[in-house]
Amino acid sequence: MDTFLKILLVIFSLGLIAVVLLQKGKSAGLSGAISGGAEHLFGKQKARGLDLFLQRLTIGLAAGFFILALLVAYLK
Repeated sequence: MDTFLKILLVIFSLGLIAVVLLQKGKSAGLSGAISGGAEHLFGKQKARGLDLFLQRLTIGLAAGFFILALLVAYLK
């Protein structure tokens, strides 16, 4: 059981790393740094398609990773 949870934890961690690296940055260059915060604050950019899927997948993998890490630490 312990080995299975550790293998699952490694799979979740590699998946989380891959999903985070696949996402594109919120601001590109200096113009994005100046106006990126305002657009994010007022909701002018809405995530659609692949961006929304990657965002939700990141949340799911992060939650799974966190729970598995606590479970492995508790069972050790």
